[in-house]
Amino acid sequence: MAFNTRNIDAALALMTADVAWPRAFKGGFVRGHDEVRAYWTEQWSEIDPHVEPVAFVLEDGGTIEVTVHQVVRDLTGTVLADDQVGHRFTLEQDLIQKMDVV
Repeated sequence: MAFNTRNIDAALALMTADVAWPRAFKGGFVRGHDEVRAYWTEQWSEIDPHVEPVAFVLEDGGTIEVTVHQVVRDLTGTVLADDQVGHRFTLEQDLIQKMDVV
């Protein structure tokens, strides 16, 4: 998974150019590849998040809800959060157009 290995280019290749991505720890959304790159770079300088998908549900309207096991550590390795979280993906031509935390 590109996010977990910090491969931003591979992750962005799965997204539309105008993707809307939540700033889960800061609030609001970023839009577009440049803003997602900047947000993730900032996020990873402060915390070490890791997500593993555990369930997928295709919803009406073409969205997919993915339940993930999310572990967030500080930069010294201390666990800050260990939860299951829902991520809803809206797709456009098989690319991620928007992600919401549910």
